Amino acid sequence: MLHNIRPLVLIACFLFLSGCSFGTRYIFKTNDQFMGTPEDIGIPFEDVHFSSQDGTMLHGWHIPSSRNLPLILYFHGNAANITFRVENIAYFHELGFPIFIFDYRGFGASEGRALYEEDLQDDAKGAINWLKEKGWAPEQMIFYGRSLGAAVAIKLALELPPLGIVLEAPFTSLHAIAPLVDPASYYLFGFWSIGRSFDNLDKISKLPSPLLIFHGDQDTIIPPEMSRELFAKAPQPKKLVEIQGANHSNSFSAGGEVYRQAWLDFVETAKNNRTTAVENQNDLSN
Repeated sequence: MLHNIRPLVLIACFLFLSGCSFGTRYIFKTNDQFMGTPEDIGIPFEDVHFSSQDGTMLHGWHIPSSRNLPLILYFHGNAANITFRVENIAYFHELGFPIFIFDYRGFGASEGRALYEEDLQDDAKGAINWLKEKGWAPEQMIFYGRSLGAAVAIKLALELPPLGIVLEAPFTSLHAIAPLVDPASYYLFGFWSIGRSFDNLDKISKLPSPLLIFHGDQDTIIPPEMSRELFAKAPQPKKLVEIQGANHSNSFSAGGEVYRQAWLDFVETAKNNRTTAVENQNDLSN
């Protein structure tokens, strides 16, 4: 009898111990494939190596601009790296934005391995520290998070409020999206060990900055309904733009003038909001 029970106990312990760390990490699909750089399409950039908050060495690109626009701090999505985003960079560069994009640990040329939500936060804070050394403060930045990157942007904004936050194809929570992305792993290991990791729906009501959300109405990876749920819980000022005909990754190209004007209008909204907040603070100080 004991001989029959012992293997089951060992298996249960293995699943428990694996699940405690695996619950959050199985969602990370790292990719080190190289697809190109901004220089390939004539855009000058600075190749950057910097430290995460915990010392892990990370890789990113800084694309400068002479225009008086906020810097886009770009948090990319899962299963890719910054070399997959040259087209997006070109789009924002043409609009005149300075850009900083980087790879989380384990993605692209960045060292280490992402295991937990806090790993990505440490990486994001490392990017902020590098930008501060270059003279950029969070209130001069737009945090732009796509898909998985939306969770990084939201959590960082609660601690370091930016000028504005733009989310593209965000999910509500890891619990909600995980069974759609990787159902086998979720039901074997994840559902009982994820906890409240990447719970955007819980965090978004506390956002301190103006919010713009984009979602393609043909997104088959993250349902557009998730953006609607997030939008409903977010404070004002906020705007939701559903891009007709766009899938998970191409809102910038499918959206045409609607996408472009939404970005430009949002920058003005964010600047006006910042000006009002500063004036109100000054009034309270007088």
